[in-house]
Amino acid sequence: MATQEDFRRLEIRVGTIVEAQPFPDARKPAYRLKVDFGPELGVKRSSAQITDLYRPEELVGKQVLAVVNFPPKRIAGFLSEVLVLGVDDDQGRVVLVAPDRPVPDGRRLY
Repeated sequence: MATQEDFRRLEIRVGTIVEAQPFPDARKPAYRLKVDFGPELGVKRSSAQITDLYRPEELVGKQVLAVVNFPPKRIAGFLSEVLVLGVDDDQGRVVLVAPDRPVPDGRRLY
């Protein structure tokens, strides 16, 4: 079982997608994202396998939740700095996790 302390060690923050590009070098269909987490963390990069339900142009301006304190991971030559969070629907497609109202970028989930 995880503890509340385990949960507190995860830094899950809200950010706004400022750029979304196809990622043709990825093994599975994905986008390269740039997500703005506000003045404290700035803009971070992420690779996200969300091509089934989202087009790059509709992602820009969308707020999402992401884990920002995992170590960076190199994916097909691209350094993914944060893990954008999603859940799968009944067809296995990833649906992004986002606040239901706008909040300032960088705010922490608790």
